[in-house]
Amino acid sequence: MRFLLIKAIVAASLLAGCASMESAEVLDERTGTTVGALQDPIEFVETAQNAALAGGKKTSFAYLGPLEWDRGGEITYGLWLHVAPGNDKPVGDIRSEGSVRLNLDDGPVVLSPIDPSVVGVGPYRPIAAWGQTAYFQLDVAMLKRMAASQKLDLNFRAADESLVQFLPSRDTRATLTQFLHARGITGD
Repeated sequence: MRFLLIKAIVAASLLAGCASMESAEVLDERTGTTVGALQDPIEFVETAQNAALAGGKKTSFAYLGPLEWDRGGEITYGLWLHVAPGNDKPVGDIRSEGSVRLNLDDGPVVLSPIDPSVVGVGPYRPIAAWGQTAYFQLDVAMLKRMAASQKLDLNFRAADESLVQFLPSRDTRATLTQFLHARGITGD
């Protein structure tokens, strides 16, 4: 009987651990802010069309991660974005206004950059030292739209003003829905 109880406790612990693997929380000791994030950011790959135009050279990647900042009960949200360029078509400065666009089922959304000095320390780390990292405004309504959208891809403005498209390497809906639930965001 005791053996079965121990097995049940271990199984419950493993299931609880699996459920929380997609979400992480870290304390920014400098600001006293608790930061909620995904365990790993969502990976995006430059489209095959852009890569083909670049002659099959090294492909670029982008990484996106939602953030929740809890400053003593005052909760705000943001998006962390990192672009790791390959040898294909380079993107422009992702920190400039209007340079990054999310494409969702209900249409495109231009992301607005926020000042990184208000961010503090976050759990996401740049993938490539030569890449670009920026933070963007996000609210609960937009986060819910992203989680509900079957389509979620990124467009970056290139130096020549054309758009460079990136597609997710995995299903974003499940990951973003998990983030919503881990942060206690449910319903309307």
